[in-house]
Amino acid sequence: MHLLIGGDLVPTQSNQRLFIDADVTSLLGEELLSIWKDADLRIFNLEAPLLDQENPIVKCGPNLIAPTSTINGIKQLHPDLITLANNHILDHGAQGLDSTIKVLNENGIEYVGAGANLKEAVSPYMFERNGLRTGIYACAEHEFTIAAENTSGANPFDPLESLDHIMDLKSNCEYVIVLYHGGKEHYRYPSPYLQKVCRKMIDKGADLVVCQHSHCIGATENYSDGTIVYGQGNFLFDHSESEFWQTSLLLDVTVADRSMSSMSVEYIPIVKHSNVIRLADNQQSEEILQGFNDRSRQILDEGFVQQEYGKYAAQMLNGYLETFHGRHIISRIQNKLFNHKRMKLIYSDNDLITIQNILECEAHRELMLAGLKLIQLKSLALHKNIDHLSNGINR
Repeated sequence: MHLLIGGDLVPTQSNQRLFIDADVTSLLGEELLSIWKDADLRIFNLEAPLLDQENPIVKCGPNLIAPTSTINGIKQLHPDLITLANNHILDHGAQGLDSTIKVLNENGIEYVGAGANLKEAVSPYMFERNGLRTGIYACAEHEFTIAAENTSGANPFDPLESLDHIMDLKSNCEYVIVLYHGGKEHYRYPSPYLQKVCRKMIDKGADLVVCQHSHCIGATENYSDGTIVYGQGNFLFDHSESEFWQTSLLLDVTVADRSMSSMSVEYIPIVKHSNVIRLADNQQSEEILQGFNDRSRQILDEGFVQQEYGKYAAQMLNGYLETFHGRHIISRIQNKLFNHKRMKLIYSDNDLITIQNILECEAHRELMLAGLKLIQLKSLALHKNIDHLSNGINR
């Protein structure tokens, strides 16, 4: 069995007409479209609700949306499965998710990773080809679109539940693929926590773990008997001209028969051309894969992931701290005197939403804590040096 896994897809204003007209040749180009259609199965992440009337929820970041008519192009890509476990699928509330599911059902497109409640959202998807059963489990970090017991949304990664879900799925399938929508955007390496989580997923039975959401190509790791991909980049998402958004990978997964009992993964580089994508040429492919392979070798070095993440956390910390400005003793006194009215002047509604996201989302919380701990270590080292100098002077 031969399947292709694409990253994040969103019909944006720049290419919505191509989707509406089902002009997939213009969207992908003839070479890439031929490769895409030759697969036995095709999977990608739909990272925007399909809805004709906006109803944006309160959140930080953009509220993505695409008209229901863009399903024409999505359907013409012949997806065998679409994942909905991401941080944008509830951008327009339950109405947006309901509309998306309705449109997918009307067009005979299977989906996984979201639902009207938590029970529906956690349900995996299983398919069988040539006597081999493969299970797909899709989950997302905690941001603004997570399902609860009685409310709709995406399947949240829960270390107390999700790992059991993976283990149970493995007991019913020869192979398990986990699509995890998480990790820090525009960071090409795994964080220590992300690496720990993905390795544990392999330990529990996953054969392949794919981290999406980062909008950039990251690295890969062969761990135990499985493969982890820490970031494959977008599939088709014209939202930014950042260098990270210009290249990405399709995952070309081959599942062998029972006697072989193996799954292999190869990588097909693709590049963004304005508002569409194309198969990378030979030179582009060589450069893209060289960087991917170099990073994959780097994370094998003991301590590299922790050290590199520490550097990144130090770079990002000021941005997080600016969100928490005003939290010092003078502010507390002033808030007491002015009956906390000053707090409303310091923190806008958007500030409060951003703070909520930093505290709630695993990737943001981990990064901020790493930066704070680094500052504490530097401060401690500075104090020790001062004490050492002082003792030397006194002597």
